[in-house]
Amino acid sequence: MATFSYINKFLAFLVLSLLACSAHGQLTNKFYQKTCPKLETIVRSVMTQAIAKEARMGASILRLFFHDCFVNGCDAGILLDDTPTFTGEKSAGPNANSARGFEVIDAIKAQVEASCNATVSCADILALATRDGVNLLGGPTWNVPLGRRDARTASLSGANSNLPGPGSSLSTLISMFSTQGLTARDMTVLSGAHTIGQARCQFFRNRIFNENNINASFAGLRQQTCPQSGSDNTLAPIDVRSPNSFDNAYYVDLVNKQGLFHSDQELFNGGSQDNLITQYSTNAALFASDFAKAMVKLGNIKPLTGKNGEIRLNCKKVN
Repeated sequence: MATFSYINKFLAFLVLSLLACSAHGQLTNKFYQKTCPKLETIVRSVMTQAIAKEARMGASILRLFFHDCFVNGCDAGILLDDTPTFTGEKSAGPNANSARGFEVIDAIKAQVEASCNATVSCADILALATRDGVNLLGGPTWNVPLGRRDARTASLSGANSNLPGPGSSLSTLISMFSTQGLTARDMTVLSGAHTIGQARCQFFRNRIFNENNINASFAGLRQQTCPQSGSDNTLAPIDVRSPNSFDNAYYVDLVNKQGLFHSDQELFNGGSQDNLITQYSTNAALFASDFAKAMVKLGNIKPLTGKNGEIRLNCKKVN
């Protein structure tokens, strides 16, 4: 009888534990397996079309995801439009006139709604689109934990204060990632996202004209299209070697003092991340593996789950 009593207590404990996990909203790879089985096929299809049209879109979606997750967690807050009574994250300094790719997320959402109405969150669509964008440009793939819900609000102040800028020091980068529960190694591997994408002249002008830890030929190349005054919005690839391929060339750039942003070169400038940068520059497989793991970790930052938030019908506005 004592044995049966013990077993019953154990089973009761197990049930309570599972209920507790459910209440806290564990994300799972199979969240929509029954409710929206075509989800990942739809996301992949739209992202394939978007990147065929413009390779840069992979970087744009990845940046959206990063900027979303660093402000109140991965809750699709960045996708909300301003209204007469609400100012969201789109107009924040790091996002204004630079955050892009919203129309791709809207296109995915429209097809997902047609397949399974009011079921899949915009936050999960953004997470899946990010993964596919990276992979379609030659990067790794990973299983995306799902089950996030969408925020009913956003934070302009959070977007202005939580996102590291292109002039950040190594200590600032480590600190800002640590605030989100990410390690210095996570920061360094996630910075490898700069292997794709473009940057505006105004954000790297000071580096190419005034800094010493920069390859002179590289500085000269960038100065050709980014003069000391004017041309603020002229674009240049962040990775000088293979700007449309998701690979480890970004780290080769850093080892050769060809980081475009001050914050990039800070990762390889006699500091704590030098050894890791050197490893990634010579070991593409290690970078790809670490990047995939860090992206799952990034996507797990404070998701809304269970009955928190909502499933937006239109990613631009609350229901």
